[in-house]
Amino acid sequence: MTFHIVLPRPMRLPEGAEEALHHQAPRHSMWLLKNSLSATIREPDGSGGAAIDKLRAVIAPPVSLWGLARRIEHDTAPGDVVFCSSEAGGLQLAALCGNRSRRPRLAVFVHNVDRPRARFALKFWRMAKSVDLFLACSATQVAFLREFLRLPEDRVRHVWDHTDTRFFTPGPVSAEKTRPLVVSVGLEQRDYKTLAAATHDLDVDVRISGFSKDAAAMARTFPEAMPTNMSRRFYAWPELVQLYRDADVVVVSCHENKYAAGVQSLMEAMACGRPVIATATVGLEAYLGDPVIPIRPGDAAQMRDAIRASLADRADAEGRGSRGRELAEKRYAMERYVDEIGSALRALA
Repeated sequence: MTFHIVLPRPMRLPEGAEEALHHQAPRHSMWLLKNSLSATIREPDGSGGAAIDKLRAVIAPPVSLWGLARRIEHDTAPGDVVFCSSEAGGLQLAALCGNRSRRPRLAVFVHNVDRPRARFALKFWRMAKSVDLFLACSATQVAFLREFLRLPEDRVRHVWDHTDTRFFTPGPVSAEKTRPLVVSVGLEQRDYKTLAAATHDLDVDVRISGFSKDAAAMARTFPEAMPTNMSRRFYAWPELVQLYRDADVVVVSCHENKYAAGVQSLMEAMACGRPVIATATVGLEAYLGDPVIPIRPGDAAQMRDAIRASLADRADAEGRGSRGRELAEKRYAMERYVDEIGSALRALA
């Protein structure tokens, strides 16, 4: 029996592990899981699949993931356990393995399947039968899968998301910091227009870590003209940790969405012991509540009030930061996540 871990794209896990060893990057949970299970890592190599896969890729792109799924289907035996870290790769493999009378056990971690093409794929390829276990970090995605595929609770499990609490840690503030700092990190479903409206006339610096070549995404994310107190750039991993440490408050500002967009920044900030304000989206609902202050999506006035309150009452803000660090160590630690996934996969075996 062999464990296989399927990645949606090449991730340079050995190189990343070396960087993490020298504290230049956080550890990757899939590398820890690989070592825990003595698993084989499978990732796309850019090659395509069969001719029919070009048609299938219209529903579940790209074609390269169909090629990967075919190689895994060929290489696995009925006693093997395959863990797909994303629906990208998981949908393709489930579609192919579902036709086999004797197939490997299959677990798929989903992030955002409550959307038209993914819904169609789930039903068209009868994934309620071909996938033995679904996992998700968003309670909304868990509820959707249980209802949409009519699956029992033990076939769809909620798993708290994770971060590297050994890399993201509290620490001293930079000597060059001159005034209060509001920090926001990430681009996925982010709403920095609301953050700009909430802070443009406050006596604070607003720094954003996020960059993309997608012009349409950037136009939806950022205001047409950045306020003079707001800046954005790419931060390398060690710089990002220091950015969190320097923050007087971290704001996770998102558009409404049904999955846990923004959760990584929320967990990283908590691990660094910083007070967090976050948009109360449907997808983030399970991650809100003390010590995170929730605000309504798109409500600049409420965001402004929450930021000003955090800056005015430093004792309360620091208390929320300390409770956030405690919660991160208990709930969001990478070791807990790897142990939970590993136990679930061993149970499938």
